[in-house]
Amino acid sequence: MSNSIDEILKQAKLSKEDVITLLQTDKIDRNKIFTHAAKVKADNVGKKVYYRGLIEMSNICSKNCYYCGIRMDNKKAERYDISDKEILDAVKFAHESNYGSLVLQAGEITSPTFTKRISNLLKQIKEISNNELGITISLGEQPEEVYQEWFDSGAHRYLLRIESSNPDLYYKIHPKNKKHDFETRVNCLKSLQKVGYQTGTGVMIGLPFQTYDDLASDLFFMRDFDIDMCGMGPFIEHHDTPLYQYNDLLMPIEDRFTLTLKMIALLRIIMKDINIAAATALQAIDPIGREKAIKVGANIIMPNVTPGMYRDSYKLYENKPCTDEEAADCTNCMEMRIGITGDDIGYGEWGDSKHYAKRRQQI
Repeated sequence: MSNSIDEILKQAKLSKEDVITLLQTDKIDRNKIFTHAAKVKADNVGKKVYYRGLIEMSNICSKNCYYCGIRMDNKKAERYDISDKEILDAVKFAHESNYGSLVLQAGEITSPTFTKRISNLLKQIKEISNNELGITISLGEQPEEVYQEWFDSGAHRYLLRIESSNPDLYYKIHPKNKKHDFETRVNCLKSLQKVGYQTGTGVMIGLPFQTYDDLASDLFFMRDFDIDMCGMGPFIEHHDTPLYQYNDLLMPIEDRFTLTLKMIALLRIIMKDINIAAATALQAIDPIGREKAIKVGANIIMPNVTPGMYRDSYKLYENKPCTDEEAADCTNCMEMRIGITGDDIGYGEWGDSKHYAKRRQQI
């Protein structure tokens, strides 16, 4: 197989069959993929990692996704909603630590009160940081006018993960109803692009019922959608979710980890100049999981700046790392970890997607 892998990687464009072959490679051949992806990254976005200080502002959610530990019907989840003051204190920490950017993330809520709160927070973040902090938000499906309001208030990047681009698989991991509609999610991604956001999506890797064909299709979905950034990670089961009943269908967790690295590497090869995050979930499996992702194509990392007392409650999956730390602990740790990869940290830089800049020039 080695010769065929070499030939595939020399091609300017990969077919779906090529990608499926690459996803199934053994250790020797997958290292060829990783080496190639590292070169593509260095040539197109450079050997630099950009920080996004992550604020998990609330685990209150109106959705009932079958895989998620903060789903609405999980009565065991300890709900919280960080005060505006605590959020802005975390913002000040990120700014003073020269992070360059931050992420506001929460369970999905749609209401005029929530919309106004986020708008006000975005304006205050801009004011506190003298417009020096870039802002990514990940706040779920919203009407287009809400996306526009938040964009006008200061957010310029938005992450909305599709989780699976196969509608059949999508409805195996979500209820099939108006609140969990596949087409609505796709249309929200279109709205985000229309408004002008740097638009990101992503998928879970290693789901029950998922095939290599599904994963290859996910990569081409992202290519064809012309995304600017991606956050994807391994599926890690949560005991208090409906999907846990299919636990016996899962591949070993180490295989899910390796498959995620392959997906990151292949996405880097296919979409050379986008931003790709090293998901925190990788570190739940491997102590240096995020560093390994950086070495095979990722260029974004999200140090958690959420106040420590809340971190264990934002538990989308089991074994979430760093829940017993404070923001300063995470900063010191990250600097040391990224040093291992050989990349530099883009302190004070927004690290916007180069792909986005090119895409907007073509509009």
